[in-house]
Amino acid sequence: MEKINKFLLMVISMVAIMITAVGIDKGMQLYNSRKWEKERVERYRQSYADATDMQLTISQLSEDPEAIEAFLEENRLYFDEVMDAELHEQVSMEEQVQETASFFEEQEELSDDEMENDPDNAGMGDISGNEVMDGESAFLEGQESVSYNGIGDVSENSLQDVSANMPGGISGNMQADISGNMPGGISGNMQADVSGNRMAKMGWITVSGNSLLDKRKIRGSYMETQMQEDIDTEIIKNSEIDFSEISIACLGDSITEATNLDKMEDYQQYAYPTKLKEILNAESITNLGIGGSSIGRYWDKAFVDRYQEIPQDTDLIIVMGGTNDGFCLNQEDFGSMEERAKNTFIGDLDELMRGLKENYPEATIVFSTPLPNVLHDMLRKDRDYLLPQVVIVNAIKKLAQEYEIPVIDLYNSNILDTHDAAVIYNYMPDGVHCNPAGYSLLAEHFAAEIIKLYEDKSAVEAKDADGTVGESQEEDEDADRTIEGSREEDEDADRIVRENREYVEDSDRTVRENREYAEDSDRAVGESREEDEDSDEDPEAERL
Repeated sequence: MEKINKFLLMVISMVAIMITAVGIDKGMQLYNSRKWEKERVERYRQSYADATDMQLTISQLSEDPEAIEAFLEENRLYFDEVMDAELHEQVSMEEQVQETASFFEEQEELSDDEMENDPDNAGMGDISGNEVMDGESAFLEGQESVSYNGIGDVSENSLQDVSANMPGGISGNMQADISGNMPGGISGNMQADVSGNRMAKMGWITVSGNSLLDKRKIRGSYMETQMQEDIDTEIIKNSEIDFSEISIACLGDSITEATNLDKMEDYQQYAYPTKLKEILNAESITNLGIGGSSIGRYWDKAFVDRYQEIPQDTDLIIVMGGTNDGFCLNQEDFGSMEERAKNTFIGDLDELMRGLKENYPEATIVFSTPLPNVLHDMLRKDRDYLLPQVVIVNAIKKLAQEYEIPVIDLYNSNILDTHDAAVIYNYMPDGVHCNPAGYSLLAEHFAAEIIKLYEDKSAVEAKDADGTVGESQEEDEDADRTIEGSREEDEDADRIVRENREYVEDSDRTVRENREYAEDSDRAVGESREEDEDSDEDPEAERL
C-alpha cells in the first residue's frame, strides 16, 4: 500500500510539474505577445509622430519654392536609391518573360470571334497607369501600331511629342517611353485592362501606361498633373453617363477626410469626395475618411474594422488607402499572400476586399493605390525596415485582380507626386495632403476614371444586350417558321377536308344513283310481273 501511495504521489508530482511548465510557457507566450504588440504600437506611433513633424517642416519650406527645391535636392540621391530598391521588389524579368510567353500562347488559341466575346475583355481591372519595368521594350519588337491610344494616352507624351515619334508606328511615345510599355499589360495589370489609356488595344494586345519610374524619366509630376487635368476635363465634358441616381461612399484616411484643412470653415466642402459628387452630379456622397486610419490593424479605426459603416444602399464604393500603412510597415507586419494572417497588411486587405464583395454585392467597388509621397522616403532614411511604397501598391493590385475589383493606380500615374517641388508648392504643401486646388484635381481624376469605368461597363452591357436581341430575333424567326409551318399544315388539312367532303358528296351521289337504279329495277320487275299475271288470265291468248 505504501508503494502504491508513493507511486501515485510521484505521478501527481509529475503532472503538477507538467501543468506548471505549460502554464509558464503560456504565460511567457502571452507576455511576449503583449510586449511585441506594445513595441509594435509604439513603433507605429513614433513613425506617425515623425511623419507629422516632417509634414510641418515641409509646410514651412513649401512657402519658398527655392527652399523646398533645395530640400528635395539634398535628398535626391536617396530618393534614387529608394527607386532602385523598389525595382528589386518587382517581378523578375525571367518571370515577366514566362508570363508574357504564356499570355501569347493563350491568346493565339483564341479566334477573333472568341476574343470579341471573351468576358476577360469586359472592362474590369486596372483603370489607370500600370506598372512595368525597364527593359521591356524587347517585347515590342515586331509589333505594329502601338498607336491605339485614347485620350488618356496624351499623358504619356511630352508637349512636343506629336513630332517625336519613333519609326515603326510607335506613335505617341518618346524614345524613353518604349521601355515602359509591355504587351498585354502583364506587369501589374488585371486581365481586363482598362488602363490609364481608354481600353488601348494593339490588335488584341493591351498597350498600357508606364510605371512611375518610367514616367519620371519623361517628365516631372507637375507637368504630368497639368496634362492629366486637361485630359480629365475633356473626359468629364464629353461624358454621357448619368450619375444622378448613384450614391457614392468614400472609405479612406486623412486625404479622404481632408483633415489638414480642418481649420478652414466647413473644410469638408474642399474634400475630394464632395468635389466628386459635384463633378458627377451624383445623388449623394458619404465621406468615411478618418485621419490616421489605415487599411491594416496597426491601431484603432482601421478600414477593415469599419467598412460596415458604408450605407447598405450605396451604388459606388471608393477605397483609397495605404499611405499610413507605408509609414510603419515592415516585412513581418506585411505578411504573405500564402498565409493572409489577421493583423498583417495582406491578411487585413484580403479580409477588407472579401467583406466588401460579400456585404455589398450590388455595388461597384473601386480601390485606389496611394499617391507617392516624399515623407515615406524621409522616414526610410532612419528606418531601413520600412518597405517601399511599391510593395503596398502591388499587393493592392494583386488582391484586387483576385477579387475582380477595378483599381485606380494613382501611384503609377505620376500626378500629385511630392518628389516634385512644384507639386508641393502648388498642390500639396505638407508633402502628403492636398490644398483645395489639389483636392479638386484629385476629384477630377477620380471622376474621369469612374466615367471610363462606367462607359466600359455600359459598352459590355450593350454588347450583351445585342447578343440577347440577336437570340430573340432568332427565336422570333424560329417562331415565324413554326407559324408558317403550322399554316401550311392547316392548309393541307383544309385541302384534305375539302377532298374528303367532295368524296363524301360523290359517294352520296353514287348512293342516290344506285338507289334510283334500284327503284327503276324494282319498277321493271313489277311491270314484268304484271305482264306475266295478265298472260295467266288469258288462256286463249296463250294458245294462239
